[in-house]
Amino acid sequence: MTEILSALELRNLIRSNKWTKPTSGTAPGYVQANLVMIPKEAAFHFLLFCTRNPKPCPILDVLEPGCVEPAIARGADLRKDLPKYRIYRNGVLDAEVPDVTGVFSEEMVSFLLGCSFSFETAMMANGLPIRNIEENKNVSMYITNRTCREAGPFSAPLVVSMRPLEPLQAIRAVQITTRFLLTHGAPVYLGDHRAIGIKELAKPDFGDAVTIRPGEVPVFWACGVTSIMAAISAKLPMVITHSPGHMFVSDLKDEDLTVL
Repeated sequence: MTEILSALELRNLIRSNKWTKPTSGTAPGYVQANLVMIPKEAAFHFLLFCTRNPKPCPILDVLEPGCVEPAIARGADLRKDLPKYRIYRNGVLDAEVPDVTGVFSEEMVSFLLGCSFSFETAMMANGLPIRNIEENKNVSMYITNRTCREAGPFSAPLVVSMRPLEPLQAIRAVQITTRFLLTHGAPVYLGDHRAIGIKELAKPDFGDAVTIRPGEVPVFWACGVTSIMAAISAKLPMVITHSPGHMFVSDLKDEDLTVL
């Protein structure tokens, strides 16, 4: 079983390099977030991209240039409070590191975007399985053939996360997750993966493959890795993101962001 921690406890472990794993299933009840850091000159168009594509890129917080303490987690430091970061230069992955203090600059703007890990607690509370948590794996993520609306230099295909469920469970999952609009909300698709351009479920583009049992169907939610694809599409001198599955855990509570 994945260790259960509070948001602050988890961030403290991450900052001291005692937690380097994906964050799915940890700090239940707290909102998790995708991170994108980009030069301030490109921040407006990236904000516009997120606004035009709210399903995969729901905005939780945007910081001023050079700032690292988000409003949604006072005392946190976005340079060191995620388990793993990716550094891209000119659109190409340059490094994967546990801390970006040495490369973050006063010219960078940080975006925190909603993550589907945040509704997993509600799903489990309703008796629905989360296979990647059961198998102690990162969630399966795939690049689809659906495209997002462009904004300035930013463009991206829609990326989705997948959780296998029995048909009746999938219906219940739709009902549960619809309320979580700022953490991707209801699924965008369920059923034949080939219809959305996914060739093999056993070979995710990000994360780990999980077991799909007889009688289960793949259920797909919009995924914040879409924002990473968009950020690197502009081939900026430097972009810093979370490593897929290694999220920022905020002090917001999941239920505070639901729509009744």
